[in-house]
Amino acid sequence: MRILSGIQPSGSLHLGNYFGMMKKMIEYQEQEDLFCFIANYHAMTSVSDGKVLARGTLEAAANFLALGMDPERSTFWVQSDVQEVQELTWALSNFTPMGLLERCHSYKDKVAKGIAANHGLFAYPVLMTADILLFQSDRVPVGKDQKQHVEVARDIALKFNNHYGEIFTIPEAEIDDEVATVPGIDGQKMSKSYGNTIDLFQDEKALRKQIMRIVTDSTPVEEPKDPDKCNVFQIYRLFLDKDRQQALRRRYEAGGMGYGEVKQELFETVRDFFAPYAERRRELLADLDGLRAVLARGAEKARDAGAPTLRKVRKKTGLAY
Repeated sequence: MRILSGIQPSGSLHLGNYFGMMKKMIEYQEQEDLFCFIANYHAMTSVSDGKVLARGTLEAAANFLALGMDPERSTFWVQSDVQEVQELTWALSNFTPMGLLERCHSYKDKVAKGIAANHGLFAYPVLMTADILLFQSDRVPVGKDQKQHVEVARDIALKFNNHYGEIFTIPEAEIDDEVATVPGIDGQKMSKSYGNTIDLFQDEKALRKQIMRIVTDSTPVEEPKDPDKCNVFQIYRLFLDKDRQQALRRRYEAGGMGYGEVKQELFETVRDFFAPYAERRRELLADLDGLRAVLARGAEKARDAGAPTLRKVRKKTGLAY
């Protein structure tokens, strides 16, 4: 089965990125045909500083590789290194009803939050559709907020297939309810847009400060607490197996444990968990030519994989003459 996903290089890597997408991608290498990319075209909807985007792209690649992405067992590339995706985006745009895009919640939400409304932001789902369809992806792991975009991809693929014949695989969204929405320090979905993240690769002082800011209720130390309503528990459980989750739950329900105590445990857990990956990340970023070479090989693999699909599209649409 071919699995595809991507991540935008538009800011510091946080726990929501790791547990919501990256961890699962890295695990998929063991058993599936994994296609994973750095979505720098998508990032242009929110990043207009070229130096920031270029640096962010390299850092995002280093993050993935440090955390375990193996370019020998996967196809791992930067989106803009396979420009065929833009040609497919244009072909698909002509099969995308305006109403389909106008119904997308993500566009409405971002505009409501003050992000400038432009064509890139509006047409984002068509580019995402091209990302998916170019590589004949079977399954696309996404968070709940991205499920609608996979449904858009399915609608466009079906419309195109109905007109030209069976060209595209119809993708399925995959949502893991256990980790689909990682809460931020304020209880909303963890997101750079909300300023509520816990970043992975930062110094201890900054990490501890973020974790100590996690919002909790005012239940006294001696009173029992509800772990299901606690943001600290909801984040901490991501690092624990089922037995340790149950043990922590019992401590909450027994009373006598303050939120500060469990926040300190969470800080030490996050710090220790990511320490080896941080060292590997520093090594990768110290050799940018080596990093670019890895990405160039990945782009070549992706281009080869997408070429048969694009040839069919060119032939059917008449672009090949």
